[in-house]
Amino acid sequence: MSTLQVREVDYLDPRQAAELVDLLDAYARDSAGGGQALSDFARSNLPAQLAARPAAFSVIAYDGEKPVGLVNCIEGFSTFACRPLVNVHDVVVIASHRGAGVGRLMLERVIELSHRRGACKLTLEVLSGNRSAIALYEKLGFAPYQLDPSMGQAQFFQLWL
Repeated sequence: MSTLQVREVDYLDPRQAAELVDLLDAYARDSAGGGQALSDFARSNLPAQLAARPAAFSVIAYDGEKPVGLVNCIEGFSTFACRPLVNVHDVVVIASHRGAGVGRLMLERVIELSHRRGACKLTLEVLSGNRSAIALYEKLGFAPYQLDPSMGQAQFFQLWL
């Protein structure tokens, strides 16, 4: 593997926008991402929609000039801390580069960018069967969310609209 580097994405740069969409589509097609390709709508509109949201930021990892990983983040707000938080929404590493430290490098950059935004914490969701991702997150200091242990751990729910 040549030199790995992580760059913040300029959503308006056509090359970076295409790389973001291609990496996210590869993740969507993977079993960890649901096994379905991105819709034509998402492929056509995602970079512009992210660019329109100042709360969004992404990083791409490159092996030389080859894009090999992506992290998409969306800033939210912690009412308890009265500070921003950052939700790590997608973590993508292409199959050929898994286990090579790409995810760690990208998340370290996300942590740095989140500090600059004044964030109090990072949040993310992960499928329970994705053991390698869970191991990475735990090494970086992520832990299941709970307030009072007697109330148990938080669970992630969704409602499609």
